Amino acid sequence: MSLVNLLDLLPSEMESLVESLGAPRYRGRQLAGWIFGKGVTDLGAMSDLPKDLRQALAERCAVDLPEVERVTPSQDASRKLVLRLADGSRLQSVLMPDDDRLTLCVSTQVGCGFGCAFCLTGTMGLGRNLSPGEIVGQVLVARRLLEPGLRITHVVYMGMGEPLANYAATVKSLRILTDPHGFGFAPRRITVSTVGLVAGIEKLAQENLRVNLAISLHATTDEIRDQLMPVNKAFDLEALLAACRRFPLPVRQRITFEYVLLDGVNDGPEDARRLVRLLRGMRAKINLIPFNDWEGSSFRRPALQKILGFQAILLEHGITATLRWSKGEDIGAACGQLKESVTVGRGRAAAELTAP
Repeated sequence: MSLVNLLDLLPSEMESLVESLGAPRYRGRQLAGWIFGKGVTDLGAMSDLPKDLRQALAERCAVDLPEVERVTPSQDASRKLVLRLADGSRLQSVLMPDDDRLTLCVSTQVGCGFGCAFCLTGTMGLGRNLSPGEIVGQVLVARRLLEPGLRITHVVYMGMGEPLANYAATVKSLRILTDPHGFGFAPRRITVSTVGLVAGIEKLAQENLRVNLAISLHATTDEIRDQLMPVNKAFDLEALLAACRRFPLPVRQRITFEYVLLDGVNDGPEDARRLVRLLRGMRAKINLIPFNDWEGSSFRRPALQKILGFQAILLEHGITATLRWSKGEDIGAACGQLKESVTVGRGRAAAELTAP
C-alpha cells in the first residue's frame, strides 16, 4: 500500500484523516501546524500528538519533500534551486530577494507543453504534472534554506510549466498556501501566471481565491502572438482579453500583463500604442521584461533606448508600466530561462542542464 503524502492534504483533510483514526479533529490542525507552520516532517517529533496517533499516521502517511540537488547563487542574491522528485524528475524554483520582500518562484509541471518561442522551458516539452504536495513542498524546502530572520513573503506561480494546465493541483496548492491552518499566506501575496488558457481563467474566477492573476501577453496582434505563443491559435487576443475583463478583482487589485520585449518583433512604437488600446478601461498594469538570452535562441533584447521609449508611450497614456530586469540571469534563473533534465518514471528526455 502506497503511503499518503501529507503535503497533498488540506488542513481540513488532515482533520478528517485523524478522525478516521479515532482522534479528535483538532489533532488534524495540530498536524498541519507542525508541517506547514513549523516545517517539521518527522511524525515522531510532533510531541503534542499522542504516541498512538503518531504511530498510526506513520503506518499510513509520509511527508515527502523534494530533495535539494543543487543551489546556485546569483550575483544579485537570487538563488536557483534544482530539486529532485521521488521519481527522479527534476524541477527548478527560484528565491528572489528585493528590498523588504523575498519572493519564491515555484513550478507546477516538469517541463512545459506550450512551446512559447522565446522560452527555454518550452524546449523541454511536458514531462508531467506536479501534485499539490510537490508544489507546496517547494515552499517548505526553500524556507529551510533561509538564514535566521528571513521569511518568504510572496509566492509566484511563474516557474516551469503552465499552472492552469495542471488546474486541480494548482488550485489545491493555493488553498493550502492561503489556509490559516496551512501556510497562512495572504492571497494578495500570491500570483498565478498563465499563457492565457481562457477556460482555466474562467474556472479560476469562480474559486474565490482572491490571488493575483498575471497574463503572459507578449504581443498586440494575433499574427505575432500566433508565432510567439501557439496557444493563441486556440485562445486569441479577443477571447483572452474578454476573459480578463470578466475576472473578478478585489478592491485595489489589478491584472498584471507580462510583456517580453523582443528586438524587431514586438517592441515598436506601434506595438506600444496598440497595447494601450487593448487594455483601455481595464484595471491593469504591465511588466515589461527585456528578453533574457539563452543559447540557441534567435531572439535578442532591444537596445535600452528602445525599451525606455516603449515604456514612455505607455506611461504617457496613464498605464502603469514597470521595467522588470529579471533576477538570476547570470545563473539561468531569469524569466524564460528555466530548464532541467526530465525523468518521468523510467523514461528520460535528454535535456541539457542550464546550471553548472
